[in-house]
Amino acid sequence: MWKLFVLTLLCDSLAGLSSNWAARLTTQRSRVASATLTMKESTLDRLTGPKLFKTVTNWEGIHSVPLVPLRVLSGVLMMHHGSEGGFWPANYGTPGFDGFVDFIIKPYFSFLPGDPSLWSAIHDYAEFWGGFLFAIGLLTRPAALTLLITMGAAVYFHLASTGWQGFPFGHVDNYSYNFEEPALYALIFLTFFFNGAGPLSLDGAIYQQIKTED
Repeated sequence: MWKLFVLTLLCDSLAGLSSNWAARLTTQRSRVASATLTMKESTLDRLTGPKLFKTVTNWEGIHSVPLVPLRVLSGVLMMHHGSEGGFWPANYGTPGFDGFVDFIIKPYFSFLPGDPSLWSAIHDYAEFWGGFLFAIGLLTRPAALTLLITMGAAVYFHLASTGWQGFPFGHVDNYSYNFEEPALYALIFLTFFFNGAGPLSLDGAIYQQIKTED
């Protein structure tokens, strides 16, 4: 009888030992897998490994951080463009405002109805206040659409006045095509029109309060 007891005790001990080794092996494998995953996510691997060619499909979290300076700086620069002749927009009677009317609106936008000065003022207000809203991320999509339209008009003006300037292989005196800057701005505003303001924006704060989905 005592032999059966000893044999049973020995079997239980072996089973417990086997279970402990299995648990340790599983833990070790998990650690190895975790370390491998960490190595795959390293910055060096993203620059030198297969992930160098991977496109980010989710523009949330850390991937949205570059959108903040892009939105703010673009908006502030638009405010500057919309304040010709002074700090505020539509500075009637100043050389900057009158020059915009005489050298841009009248010769290249004469097809627009009404007073050319009115269209110059609309341009200023659109860029100044549209740029302000765009920078703080409030009503970003309407602001982006407004600024996109003004940049489209700017591209038209430069192409009408100086043409393509040998684009894409021609070289010009100021090292950039005249239509180049408004075209790039237009692409920025188009991006935000489709995707929204991004992080650190008033639109984002408002959406968190009024959203209905989980």
